[in-house]
Order: sequence, then C-alpha cells, then structure tokens
Amino acid sequence: MTLLRQRMIEEMTLRNYSPKTIRLYVAHLVKFFDFCSSRPARVTPEEIRDYLVYLVEVKGTKWGVYNQVVSALRFLFREIVRRGEIVEDIRCARPEKKLPVVLSLEETNRFFAAIHNFKHRVILMTAYGAGLRISEAVRLRLDDIDSERMVIRVRQGKNKKDRYTKLSPILLDLLRRYWWAARPQELLFTGRRPQQPISVSTLQSVCRLAQREAGIPKAITPHTLRHSFATHLLEAGTDLRVIQVLLGHASPLSTARYTRVSNKLIRQTPSPLDLLAEAEGGDAAR
Repeated sequence: MTLLRQRMIEEMTLRNYSPKTIRLYVAHLVKFFDFCSSRPARVTPEEIRDYLVYLVEVKGTKWGVYNQVVSALRFLFREIVRRGEIVEDIRCARPEKKLPVVLSLEETNRFFAAIHNFKHRVILMTAYGAGLRISEAVRLRLDDIDSERMVIRVRQGKNKKDRYTKLSPILLDLLRRYWWAARPQELLFTGRRPQQPISVSTLQSVCRLAQREAGIPKAITPHTLRHSFATHLLEAGTDLRVIQVLLGHASPLSTARYTRVSNKLIRQTPSPLDLLAEAEGGDAAR
C-alpha cells in the first residue's frame, strides 16, 4: 500500500486535512488491508461490510472510531481509487448522545489542588479558565496572551478557525508567575524538546492521577474542564450565545446541551407536581 498511502497523504494535505486526521485515516486503511487480502482495485462491497461487522462484533470498536473508518474508506475509494460505487451504501453510525461529565466548583478546586507539578497545573487551569480544548492549550504562544484587551487568541482551533476567548485577571496573574518561573520563548508550554509543545497524553495522565488523589468518583479528562467551564458560566448567568463564541462552537445546538447538565438550572425549574400543589393550596400530596 506504499504508493497508495503516499497518494492518500498528498491528496489529504492538498485539501488541508489536519495532520492528526491524515494519520488516523492512513492507520485505519492499513488495518483494513491487513484484514482484506484483495488489492484496492478488486475490493468488493461485501469485503468492506465484513470488515465493518468485524470491527463492531469482534473488536468492540467504539462508534466514533467506527465512523472514522467509514470516512477513511469513503475518501480512499471515492477520491483515490475512483471506485465510489462500492462505498455508496456504507453509512456512519448514528452518534451516541451522552451528557458531558461536569465537575462542581468544589470538585474543580480539589482537582487542581491535587496537581503538584506547577506547569501541569497552569496548563490545565488555562484550559479551564478559558474554555480551551487541550490541543488548543498546548499550542498557545506568548503573543497569544493579550493582556491589554484581556483576551486569548486561539489559533486554528477546530475546523481551522481562529477565535478569541476570555483572559481572566486571575489567569493572567497565574500565567505571569509561570512565565517568571519557566521563561518560555515562543511556545508557552513546551515538552522535553524546547520547540515542541507538551504532549496531550501527558496531561491526560495528569488528570487521571489528580482525579484519584482528589477522591473524585467521576472520570476526568482535559475535556472535562472545558465542559465544566461552559456549565459554570451558564450557572453564573452568562448568555448561551456568549458561551458559544467563547467555546468556538459553529452551532448553538452544541452549546445548548449544557442546559441539560446544569444543576442550578435543574434545581431552579419547578416540578409540575409543585405547581399543582400550589394551585390546590398545598393539598395535592395529601
């Protein structure tokens, strides 16, 4: 698949696919051709279906990964091999609609207190304080922090879009203390190599360790902090449209899901049973 792989990489690069997407698609296709012995020009729709069934029933592949495989196969056979008819009938799985995990303010404090490495704590507090995806946080540069306008510039976030998000005074003070201690040059948060950002996997491990040390029963990832940022703003009375802009959501529907996990909104909404009791003078439950 060497020549095919190179062509795939070139075509995806020309269409401005992210490096991560390119790596994922190529890896999925390598596994597909390990399973399927046919050459690309001879692959049948039945072989593609057999592989997809194998992923679900044997490998227990998560639906998000399953959909990545479908997209990779579609791209290969439509755009590279020019045999789009054999993937015409394969469909992505319907997305699972799960509520995001959100920390309370007290849990958030305990979580940060359990992170003992100063750099790690600053990165994760930056992600929480500005509502950043962790991939956005680790790529921050010194000149993205605009202390005059009190905003943070997010370069090429999801869907290749730039945006600005809020820089709070507390976060600015924290970043200044970090700069004084670490003296970063261009990238704010580097890893072992000075010119490379710290790895996302490192911060995922930090979250797991801090969650256990803090005794929080919820599974915590860096993205949990972004969910918590949005929910805490909503509970503080921030307009959904403002939250949408800060998060960089293309659709207000993506932001509206936080109304379903806000404890404050849930508690403040009267039950019809309470309304019935008020209408009956308190006698409905007797």
